[in-house]
Amino acid sequence: METLESTDGTTIAYENSGSGPALVLVVGAFCDRTTTAALTPLLARYFTVFEYDRRGRGDSGGGGDYAVEREVEDLAAVVSAAGGRAFAYGHSSGGILAMEAAAVGVPLTRLALYEPPYTARPDGDGSDELLDAVRGRLDAGDPDGAAEAFMAGSGAPPEAIAGARQSPYWPRMRALAPTLVHDLTLCNGGRVPADRLAAVTAPTLTIAGGASPEWAERAAEEVAAAVPDGRTRVLDGQTHGVADDVLAPVLVEWFQS
Repeated sequence: METLESTDGTTIAYENSGSGPALVLVVGAFCDRTTTAALTPLLARYFTVFEYDRRGRGDSGGGGDYAVEREVEDLAAVVSAAGGRAFAYGHSSGGILAMEAAAVGVPLTRLALYEPPYTARPDGDGSDELLDAVRGRLDAGDPDGAAEAFMAGSGAPPEAIAGARQSPYWPRMRALAPTLVHDLTLCNGGRVPADRLAAVTAPTLTIAGGASPEWAERAAEEVAAAVPDGRTRVLDGQTHGVADDVLAPVLVEWFQS
């Protein structure tokens, strides 16, 4: 593990492996840099893969009050450590973060995004209701309740939430619950920020799972339409938790094209 200092002084932990062009992996909710441990070896044959802990996760510092701009600065610092330019793959809210960074000029030269969670329907206004619910539980000192509220708001049935609470992964989910505010803030109330994304000049591939909820493919198409050079791909049979051995060849093909 190595560390760097972001613009506001927050310590960001990262590691890299492999050889070739730099590829930064940007994770989503309930995740840190260990989440991509199985994906990275499949990519490290072709790229120098950078995994990092987003602020508030793993070995990175938490910083002060959250702002998307601070996370963009963190990603920019990782890109700088990677040599000044890089590809980026972002899963879920991590994909949104990668786009927000590219939109303000962070030198990300090619993007791949798996199911950025813009869940609002095209004719809908979006909502911050889930963000408010999660923040309320955290403000009340209830990280378990915050994690449950997030899962329920994301469509998990009660039996799945009950099962998660009994699983060995729940302590990790509870520990990461404060960062759910970061993920939900990035989601922009579920609305695709088309005006901002129009500034993304990097070629962008948006990917959705064929077995995912309807919003996933719709969001992929809306994002691809909003960026100047976007395209989409659907992976048959995959869900939001895409299989690494299915995803990796798609990423290799995209970043080598």
